[in-house]
Amino acid sequence: MRRLALVSALVVLVAFPVGPASAGPGSLVMAPVAASGSSPLSSPPCSDTPGVGTALQPVPELFPNSEVEPWVDVSPVDGDGDGVVGDVVAGLYQQDRWSNGGARDNVASISFDGGSSWRQLTFTGLTECDGGEFDRNTDPWLSFAPNGDLHLMHLVLDIEAPPGQPGGSGPNAMLAQKIPAAAFADGAIAPGEVSAPITLARDDSGNLHDKNSMTADPTNPNNVYAVWDFLTLPEGHQLNPERGLGNLIGFGFKSVTLFVRSTNAGASWSQPRIIYNPGGNNQTIGNQIVVSPDGTLFNFFDEILNFRNDDGPPQFDMNLSMQFSPDQGTTWLPSGRPIRIADMLGVLIRDPDQPTAPRARDRHRAADINPDVAVDPNNGTLYAVWQDARFSGFVHNDIAFTMSTNAGRTWSAPIKVNQTPDSATGNNGHAFTHSVHVLPDGTVGVSYYDFRNNRRGGGTSTDHWLVHCHPGTENCAAAGGWDDPGDEVRVTPASFDSRQAPVARGFFLGDYVGLDDDGSNFTAFFAQGISAGNPTDVFYAEVSP
Repeated sequence: MRRLALVSALVVLVAFPVGPASAGPGSLVMAPVAASGSSPLSSPPCSDTPGVGTALQPVPELFPNSEVEPWVDVSPVDGDGDGVVGDVVAGLYQQDRWSNGGARDNVASISFDGGSSWRQLTFTGLTECDGGEFDRNTDPWLSFAPNGDLHLMHLVLDIEAPPGQPGGSGPNAMLAQKIPAAAFADGAIAPGEVSAPITLARDDSGNLHDKNSMTADPTNPNNVYAVWDFLTLPEGHQLNPERGLGNLIGFGFKSVTLFVRSTNAGASWSQPRIIYNPGGNNQTIGNQIVVSPDGTLFNFFDEILNFRNDDGPPQFDMNLSMQFSPDQGTTWLPSGRPIRIADMLGVLIRDPDQPTAPRARDRHRAADINPDVAVDPNNGTLYAVWQDARFSGFVHNDIAFTMSTNAGRTWSAPIKVNQTPDSATGNNGHAFTHSVHVLPDGTVGVSYYDFRNNRRGGGTSTDHWLVHCHPGTENCAAAGGWDDPGDEVRVTPASFDSRQAPVARGFFLGDYVGLDDDGSNFTAFFAQGISAGNPTDVFYAEVSP
């Protein structure tokens, strides 16, 4: 492994000692290592404009030294020439979260030695913290191309609505950046090696670009794809980035899926275009593209049908939906309504110790409306997970799982895959903020948090877990394929108090969490609560299946 070289714009972090366990099925082979630390941002120049509060949290609050909503990717390129892939790992997350929407900025952590030690990387041209235009940054996402280029995406926004638009969003934009593969070759990232941000889309009229993701095509290093939803807001309705969905419905409201692509490795991008319009008073959110080995694109999303336009009576439901493109995003099918795979039936996560009062500090905000998806890199089998309460009689959320072995034409019946014990009753039974990933050998892993070790009194004891299934020897479409001894691994050796996390419509670790692989092990990248002065840090760990 390479040694790290100190460069400007990179902040040195103290790496926690790695505590390897004995390698074997279902084992923690790298205990969690801190990938973040004290905030590298300062005020000034960071904006401390509080904006408006929410019904749950009337007074906006800044949480310095908090890192939430991490995403991770491992470079597919050998970083040090030793013939082993997995040296370079990159994570991106929100830094210094605000309670009423977004964070001071997004910050990256980069490891050049397979996750043993990390450095933080700040950017230029995003928010006022780094010389950019906007107040805040959010929805961090990144993806390595097969040649080792790293592509990054941010949603930047102003928290105050424009003049004359008190019910709308402030100016906001989707930005893309790139770090070329050559920048990782010497074990350091110099400031000039990160590209200037490119604006993919912008709105100054009170509408909102939201919940983005970016996917570098693993079959073609020149192709990169990005999707998100765009909310058109009814005049006079209130929008806050920490919104509840119900207060948006009215004449003029809808949320379409927008798509852009680059065919020259991120040097330039196509104009945004609508690839799915669910109709008035309906919306999409959580759009995410995966690419099958034959190059087919699959876009998954939560299709929220407040008033169904196509069939049946009016209703309010969430659907795991999908569309696909056989030609790298030129054409999207079906041409009408998407393939609706399953209902998403999550419930609110009340804090186990204080479950009844309607305040932000009595609930946990999680990935309740966002699915996560993965594709087998060899045979194209598709996998999806989401939070769902059907298995508990709508008492608490579990992690639902479905799979398709025929390019999404048919899907297995949803099953519960988290191994949270039945003894964790009531709100202690919640499993939440899921991620799914597939190893090169086809092993499927699903990560999540739960409260199984919580006891009344003190903080809310929370753990991060990973459960896996081997499709070659187990029936992963059945719950029994996930419950053998050793199928589940506790990633956090000791529970943490999730009530230390920043509050943003609930204790907030993020709307998603990172999960990737280094070729043989799952690589988990997750936030956990620390203390009042350091609300959350991001950690990296490796799990052998």
